[in-house]
Amino acid sequence: MRLVVAECSVDYAGRLSAHLPLARRLIMLKADGSVLVHADGGSYKPLNWMSPPCSVETEEPDADLLSSGVREVWRVRHAKTGDVLLLRIHELLVDETVELGQDPGLVKDGVEADLQKLLAEQIELLGTGHTLVRREHMTAIGPVDILARDPEGAAVAVEIKRRGEIDGVEQLTRYLELMNRDPHLAPVSGVFAAQEIKPQARTLAEDRGIRCLTLDYDAMRGVEAGPARLF
Repeated sequence: MRLVVAECSVDYAGRLSAHLPLARRLIMLKADGSVLVHADGGSYKPLNWMSPPCSVETEEPDADLLSSGVREVWRVRHAKTGDVLLLRIHELLVDETVELGQDPGLVKDGVEADLQKLLAEQIELLGTGHTLVRREHMTAIGPVDILARDPEGAAVAVEIKRRGEIDGVEQLTRYLELMNRDPHLAPVSGVFAAQEIKPQARTLAEDRGIRCLTLDYDAMRGVEAGPARLF
């Protein structure tokens, strides 16, 4: 990765046009071919960028640009769309290239996996008479965290999150739609389990007939007494 801090102006031309006036900015040229322009604010989001595949060409400024203080012109062109990101460099303050090596990818901290393991071991938290069928029951679009049976033998699909939000309810809804097409499983009910469930997610789940289970991680580990609450 090449990291450049420069006094520069930036223009984007293509499907849309945008202009960043002269200021000090961080420019990242990544090994995947992307180019990102950052300010010292705005969190992780760049002010402007070009996604790969793209090429970067360095040009000599013409006389007018030289007279205005431009020392280099970088033309970043997208290979498929032809969009252009034009950077006019007035001063290079930092120009460093760092080899980052192969990235192993995001590794989750294991809390959701721990919750899944604990709930599988304490399946009665779903309600008296529930039994575990398996963890990570595979569907055509991915695994549902737990497949269980209720006291009457009906299938129950459980999706587990640390923080229960609308996306998790939507995910479980998709699993249930597929699982209820399987005559060996149908009818399948759903339980949305999380340490914290947002009010909007709870409302959506209940509207779709999905039960919500609030998990007390410490209690399940035996750190504190107190059962999880089933709503």
